[in-house]
Amino acid sequence: MGVVLTPIITKETVALAALDGQTLAVDGNGELYQFLALIRLRDGTPLRDSKGRTTSHLSGLFYRTTRLVAEHALRLVFVFDGTPPARKAREIAERRATRQRYEEARAAAVERGDFADAYSKATMTSRLTGEMTAEARELLRLMGIPTVQAPSEAEAQAAHMAATSPQVSAAASKDYDALLFGAPRLVRFLTITGREFLPSQGTFRPIVPEMIDLHRLLASWGIAREQLVDLAILVGTDFNEGVHGIGPKKALKLVQQHGRIESMPDEIRTLAGDADMIDEVRRIFLQPDVTDVFDVQPSEPDLDGVVRFLCEEREFSRERVDAALERAFRERRLW
Repeated sequence: MGVVLTPIITKETVALAALDGQTLAVDGNGELYQFLALIRLRDGTPLRDSKGRTTSHLSGLFYRTTRLVAEHALRLVFVFDGTPPARKAREIAERRATRQRYEEARAAAVERGDFADAYSKATMTSRLTGEMTAEARELLRLMGIPTVQAPSEAEAQAAHMAATSPQVSAAASKDYDALLFGAPRLVRFLTITGREFLPSQGTFRPIVPEMIDLHRLLASWGIAREQLVDLAILVGTDFNEGVHGIGPKKALKLVQQHGRIESMPDEIRTLAGDADMIDEVRRIFLQPDVTDVFDVQPSEPDLDGVVRFLCEEREFSRERVDAALERAFRERRLW
């Protein structure tokens, strides 16, 4: 889910054309979850091949990536999650419980024939398995697109790459956590379709890509990154619950007035949690587990291998796959 900062973020929309030719470190798990959530049949069932294997994640990954390459010459590096911090166990358990509730609600909607509601509920039931991640990485390998295995959080690794590699222009993720991890630039909504589904409303809303400059953002608020992390702790993150009744706006005022949680009024300090927990969450964001062993250079694509993987093994349309490959690789010869 990530930390909620939307109410205090000044959106800086950016045309995809402004990113032409840049290298972006993409939160791979986040992308796959989006595809699993949205690429579904009318009743909310994910796309599957005749063997019953889910293919929604591969469809979204292949067609979106080839379009971004073909139309904007983007060089993407997909970063995948490693072992999550121990403090994320609560968040993971909550996600499982939420998924179960929505699965039950979807089944009920299907039974009464309300397919619109079934689709809406199904978007919250996605499960990304290790097998799906492995399939996605194999597809990217065949396409010549580099992947990176993060030691822990993919967003932390993507942020580290954007901060330390001169070749990586920005981290790309829907969540704001990459800013807490120190990404100097964050691209949100790296998509061409231009709309996002809102499960709670059962409707789509128009979206455009956003670029957030961390230094400019912090300067506008008059705070440092360490204070941004304290702000997030007050609001709640994947690693702590936050303080009930404190949203982003109030949290921002508190860090602007007091600097650190330790300097805030006694009641807020107590509700924020014990000192050990606060320090642990700070370390997760300010000293994340990342690696400097990564390669962002694309390799020669195996186009025949892509066709075998998608068409012969998973029954994708040969005509559509060939057309996408022609646009992205054969015509442009990017690699």
